Amino acid sequence: MACASGLLSAIDADLLIVPWFQDEAATALPGLDAGTGGELGRALASKEFQAKPYDLFFAPIADSSWRARRVAVIGGGAGERGTDLVRKLATAAGLAARQRHVARAAFVVRGQGDAVNLAQAVAEGLTLAEFYGGSYKTDDPPPAAVPAWTVVVLGASEGVKTAVDAAVARGRILGECSNLARELSNEPGNTLTPREFARRATALAAEAGVKTEILDETAIEKLGMGLLLGVARGSAEPPRLMVFRYDPPGAPETPVLGLVGKGITFDTGGISIKPAEKMEQMKDDMAGGAAVACAMRAIALLKAPMRVIGIVPTTENMPGGKAIKPGDVLTSASGKTVEVINTDAEGRLVLGDGLWYARQLGATHLVDVATLTGAVVVALGKITSGIFGTPNEWVERVRAVADRAGDRVWPLPLFDEYKDQIRSDIADLMNTGGRAAGSITAAMFLKEFTGGLPWVHMDIAGTAWVDEPKPYLPKGPSGVAVRTLAALAFEKF
Repeated sequence: MACASGLLSAIDADLLIVPWFQDEAATALPGLDAGTGGELGRALASKEFQAKPYDLFFAPIADSSWRARRVAVIGGGAGERGTDLVRKLATAAGLAARQRHVARAAFVVRGQGDAVNLAQAVAEGLTLAEFYGGSYKTDDPPPAAVPAWTVVVLGASEGVKTAVDAAVARGRILGECSNLARELSNEPGNTLTPREFARRATALAAEAGVKTEILDETAIEKLGMGLLLGVARGSAEPPRLMVFRYDPPGAPETPVLGLVGKGITFDTGGISIKPAEKMEQMKDDMAGGAAVACAMRAIALLKAPMRVIGIVPTTENMPGGKAIKPGDVLTSASGKTVEVINTDAEGRLVLGDGLWYARQLGATHLVDVATLTGAVVVALGKITSGIFGTPNEWVERVRAVADRAGDRVWPLPLFDEYKDQIRSDIADLMNTGGRAAGSITAAMFLKEFTGGLPWVHMDIAGTAWVDEPKPYLPKGPSGVAVRTLAALAFEKF
């Protein structure tokens, strides 16, 4: 991905993409209307192009002194013009360029805020447009080749251009790692078994210099991880525990960021089996684990200054003859006992052992990511992930980082009274508290395994998979949380 500055007319591209906002006249970007022979001004005056969000208007370049061949103006609407919108505009325009088999596309950075941050968002957005979800199609023609992208910052000084170059490189890495997480989440359950998931995910991180380890069922049993082993009992596929360690030279002893991701490669619900409708989407129940693995890759490639530990427990949840049953009691690695009320509440079980292990390896601040509850979809829909945690300062820090990264999140409460719903008559905890406040009681369960450390839980059940495509996000896996987790490794706390 290249960077450029200078005059619009000097940008060498087959398609020059320019964001345009609803209150702007044709003269808002000097020279552009004249370059199109007045076509932009005509389209604005006639309202053929109204700059509504993601509307596109194409015009040929009429001025022979310009190096670009065509211009695409993409509508940015009348609202906020910050990095989140610019990232989405870049993805939408990038997808449109690919559909038109454009070989070379240049995106002009426009919006509100620092040009360096906007340029990074553009690089992320253009890279996100490269994801293709039809990897198993044999009858369709292959997808269009990815254009050669250029990010254009007009009028940038040498100092700004140097910073923009670095920002674009950052954005490229974050976009690529998000796409890698999408690829993993898109894999069918028969090809991405726990062993294959562990092999592929650790290879991605190891390529970037992350130290990785895969623990098999024997090592997991030695650690006493009865919750993970309990979930795995119903499957013919053995579980695995992925361990990632990023320890840069000169990093302080603390803080140590601990990332834990749910890695259920397919979730039938177990004995408490799910309805058949939409069960095929349960191949993405490892999206949190994919986010952690690919964030670890990004953290190493970007050379984050702090130590980071990643933990991904991975297994299938199947209704085999040895599967756990409602009423069974499992003993966690931490020693806490859990009465299984519903075997479809398995994600919190494997995360409980994962959070405990992150603490044993030295994590001082925890973030877990999981497609955990349908209840969070009822509460927040498919637009926003739920976040929970303690103390409030840590929750707010993660929330702010997520907002900047383009992962919409919203906090939900963890009042002590909610724990009453998961008290068991026979064990320390029940693995579900019923329908009422279902996402909150799931988080309360996880809190029991955090050892009082600063901790945030991100429930991405509604945001990990896109059912209704948007101009900037096609149907399929979203790659949610990768950029947030990677950015946290650059925070000071």
